[in-house]
Amino acid sequence: MELSQLGIFLTVATEKSFSRAARRLHRTQPAISLAVQRLEAELGEKLLDRSLKDGTLTDAGRVVFEYAQKFDSMRREMANALTELRNQYTGKLIIGANESGALYLLTHIEKFHALYPGVKVEVRRALSRNIPNEVSDNTLELGVVSYRPGDKNLNSIVIYQDAVAFIVHPEHRFAKRKQVSIRDLSTETIIAHNIASPYRQLVMDAFQRHRVQLNMDIEMPTVETIKKLVQSKMGVAFVPRMCAQPEIAAGLLATVPMKELQVARKIHLVYPSHRHLSHAARAFLDLVKVAAET
Repeated sequence: MELSQLGIFLTVATEKSFSRAARRLHRTQPAISLAVQRLEAELGEKLLDRSLKDGTLTDAGRVVFEYAQKFDSMRREMANALTELRNQYTGKLIIGANESGALYLLTHIEKFHALYPGVKVEVRRALSRNIPNEVSDNTLELGVVSYRPGDKNLNSIVIYQDAVAFIVHPEHRFAKRKQVSIRDLSTETIIAHNIASPYRQLVMDAFQRHRVQLNMDIEMPTVETIKKLVQSKMGVAFVPRMCAQPEIAAGLLATVPMKELQVARKIHLVYPSHRHLSHAARAFLDLVKVAAET
């Protein structure tokens, strides 16, 4: 059985006419009829009810029609994949990141889009702890995390050097101080991110290590809502510095150094160590590597 025969049968069944199928395929009607007859002979089943003139399919014909549609879909997918293989300026790139992780991609995406405007870039929101597994199983092509994965099947490159910042309202009693101690926070309301992360754990460990009460009375799902509550004088918080930089620059928030909790935050772009990358993913990775070296 040849795929071309299935394609001809699919066209006949879709058009419900040998003559219309012949015109659509730029073939003669006898050639179309002969191709369908050969397919029927090979399968040992009649696919069209020729007693009717409306292209009615037999039961076997309906089964073959469904499979022919699947083959045609796969053929088109293969053609698209080969087009991408020949031309890295088209295709789609899927990168996984959590809320704050997406911010570290903005500069790179801007440069990438200028170089490859034909590539569709999708940053898919994902939990940081799940991203390495999703890159490993090819759900994501690349991923952004704030830690180095321990999976031997993954490589990573540092794309940003950030830090955990202690933020307060500009009118808060700590705002004008050059430094604050973790012991000063025993009576403060800490507005926390309710998603587990290595940096959330570092903050919790620091309070426990210094035997300071941690009043984590408010937990929020996003950094944006945490910043809004700090601006509303509801409490203080620990957030990635980059996420709060616009508000700090605008005077809406203040950041105060804390001597017991100075945590560097390295942002990693994760990619497979062995699996083949699409041209789009490879081009993005190369761009990021060049930026990291400068």
